[in-house]
Amino acid sequence: MSDSQRIRPRDRDAVLQSLSAGVVPRRGQQLIQVGRAEEIRALIKDIERIVDGGAAVRFVIGEYGSGKTFFLHLIRSIALEKGMVTMHADLTPDRRIHATGGQARNLYAELARNMATRTNPEGGALASVVERFVSKAHQEAGTRGVATSALIQERLHQLSELVGGYDFAKVIDAYWHGHENDQPERKESAIRWLRAEYTTKTDANKDLSVRSYIGDQNFYDQLKLFAKFVVLAGYSGLLVSLDELVNLYKLANAQARKSNYEQILRIVNDCLQGSVEHLGFIKGGTPELLMDPRRGLYSYEALESRLAENSFAQDGLRDLTGPVIRMTSLTQEELFVLLAKIRHVQADADEARYLISDDGLKAFMQHCNERIGARYFQTPRNTIKAFVQLLAVLDQNPGASWQGLLGQLSIAEDVNPNHADQDVDDDTGVTGIDGDALTSFRL
Repeated sequence: MSDSQRIRPRDRDAVLQSLSAGVVPRRGQQLIQVGRAEEIRALIKDIERIVDGGAAVRFVIGEYGSGKTFFLHLIRSIALEKGMVTMHADLTPDRRIHATGGQARNLYAELARNMATRTNPEGGALASVVERFVSKAHQEAGTRGVATSALIQERLHQLSELVGGYDFAKVIDAYWHGHENDQPERKESAIRWLRAEYTTKTDANKDLSVRSYIGDQNFYDQLKLFAKFVVLAGYSGLLVSLDELVNLYKLANAQARKSNYEQILRIVNDCLQGSVEHLGFIKGGTPELLMDPRRGLYSYEALESRLAENSFAQDGLRDLTGPVIRMTSLTQEELFVLLAKIRHVQADADEARYLISDDGLKAFMQHCNERIGARYFQTPRNTIKAFVQLLAVLDQNPGASWQGLLGQLSIAEDVNPNHADQDVDDDTGVTGIDGDALTSFRL
C-alpha cells in the first residue's frame, strides 16, 4: 500500500468514533463522502463567488438524519482549502441570531471560538488571524519605512464606513501595541473583545478605550466587519455555518420568532443584493422550519417570497441556483458505496483486513430494510451507527461472524427528537404554550 493510499490514524479514529456515536466527524469527511455531487458543485460556485468579492446565502433543508450536518462540515472543509476563514455554531435555546437577553452574543462567542483556517481546521484560530494581520502590516511598514500603527490605521480605515468599524480598528491597534510593548494582558483584552467576552461598555472602555462591545445589538454587523478584516489579513473571505435553525421554529414566543426571521431576512437581502463582500452563510434546517405557514420561515411573507422554490422544478427537475437546497435521499446504491467506504476506513485501506464481504454489506442492508423499511437509506444515521458498531464487534472478536451477529442486530428508525421537545416561551417561561395557537381560541 502506497503512502498516498494510507489513512492517517487520527482521521480514521475521528471518523469511526464519531459515526459510532451517531454524530458527524470533524475530520476525514472526504473519506466517506458519497453522492450530493450536484449540491457540492453548487456550493463550490458560491465559495468561488465569495472569494471573488461577492456574497452567498444558502439554506440546506432536509429531514432529521438525512445528512445536513455532514454536508455543512464538508462545505466548510472545502472553503478552508480555498483559503477562506470559517465560523460555525449550532443554534440552541441560549444561542440565537436575534435576542435581547444575551443569546445573540452567545452565538457570536461560539462562532468566534469555532473560527477555523486551513492551518487551524479544528477551530480556535481567532488569535492567529489577528496575528497574521498585524505581522503582515509590520513587515509592510518596515518595507515602506512607516510606523506599524499608522499602517494598521490606514489599512483598517475602510472599515470605518461600517457600523462599529471605528472601535473594531481601535481594538486591532490595541492588540498591536500590546504586542510591540510586551503587554500580553492588552493583547488578551483585545482577543476577549473580539470573542464577545465583554458585557459592559465600562469594562471595554477601561481595558481598550472603546465605548462599545459585541452584543445582541450588533451581532450581524460584527460578522460583516470580520469578513472584511480576514481579507485584509490575507484570506479569501468568511463563511459562516449555522446549524439547527429548527431551534428558531421551536420558539413559542411569536415576537421572538419574528425578530429572528427579520434578522435572517436582512442577511438574505444583503447577500442576494450584493450589499456585503467576501461573506457567505450556509444554514441547516428541517422542512417544517422552512415551510410551516404558522411558525416556519414561510410564516414571514417577505422570507417566503425570497425562499420560494422554482415552480418549474418539478417531476424530478431541480434548480440549485436558489437560496434553498433540498437534501435528497441517498439511493440504495449510494448507501452501499458509503458502507463500503466505512469498511475501507476501518481496515486502514487494506482490503485483506476487510471484516465483512460485499455480500455481507447487501445482507446488512436487507436486514435494515426488513426492520425499518425504506427510511434506512433515506435517513441513514442509525443505519451507519449500527454498521460501525457491527465492525467494532467483529474487529475485537475474531471468532465472531457477521452472519451470526446480523440476526441479533437491533436497529430503530431515526426519530426527530424536536417533535417531542417542549417549547419555552421567552416571556413567560411556560412550557408547551404557543402564542400563535391561542389566536384562534374561542371560549
